Amino acid sequence: MTSPRVIPPQLTPQAKVGLWRRTPPAIFPPLMGLFGLGLAWRRAGGAFGLSSDFASGVADLILGAVTVLWLFAVLAYLTKVARRPGVVMEDLRILPGRAGLSSLVLSVFLLAVVLVPYAADAARLVLFAGLALQTGLALMIIRTLIAAAPEGRSVTPIWHLSFVGFIIAGVSAAPLGYPLLGQAVLFGTLPVAVVIWGVSLVQLIRRVPPAPLRPLLAIHLSPASLFGIVSMLQGYPRMAVGFAVLGGVILVALFVVARWITASGFSPLWGAFTFPLAAYASLLLMLGGHGAELGGVVLVVATAT
Repeated sequence: MTSPRVIPPQLTPQAKVGLWRRTPPAIFPPLMGLFGLGLAWRRAGGAFGLSSDFASGVADLILGAVTVLWLFAVLAYLTKVARRPGVVMEDLRILPGRAGLSSLVLSVFLLAVVLVPYAADAARLVLFAGLALQTGLALMIIRTLIAAAPEGRSVTPIWHLSFVGFIIAGVSAAPLGYPLLGQAVLFGTLPVAVVIWGVSLVQLIRRVPPAPLRPLLAIHLSPASLFGIVSMLQGYPRMAVGFAVLGGVILVALFVVARWITASGFSPLWGAFTFPLAAYASLLLMLGGHGAELGGVVLVVATAT
């Protein structure tokens, strides 16, 4: 009599399956960039009277499509979180995850800007929801940094998204009737951005960043652009011009070393290129005159990118 065959146990567990279980946070930086691109086209409608209808049509097309796409992406990520809540902290431990979740939350502020001309009351709710979410996310990131190894606490351009990102709230604060909120985020986040810029410059001088992380350097353009936009909205045109000059210096520097920045090839971190260009185009278009002409060029480049 032969003994029954023994089937050996599986040495490795089967991969868990489920709808949207592996939704990556890296999908959100490009969506944030598309929000910025649509808002820049909306701004172009006001800057160029002859092409306002065309620009408004392009803006509505982009903003409508990206809003639907962003809502779908948020649903997919929340489904992932509902299956395993601890995945949020896991994503925050790595730079792409931190950049992705920051972009997700900052896009809430951009959604408020999108809604301003159409539904001011809804825009207000979205704005304050964004402030609550950004505050909660910043606290979670601080907790993650405290628990990380010393090398994991180094300043990166993503810190702009995490701790300076509140400035995006100022883009909708003034149009919605909250000028004090706009001033608070402008002057409250500016010192933080200056510290991050300064530390990042020292780090760049002391050591060459690894090739895969170099695309993150493009994020440094975002705060300069947003400070300029909010300064214009708050009635500080000279400050806005100063930030436009600063942004121009950063943009030229990025252009000069573009091949060096992209040396490692395409990666999810290339999403860092999208929003900064769109935001800088918006700032130039707001300045008018020759600034608007240059902003049109930057907008075309951002659209092609």
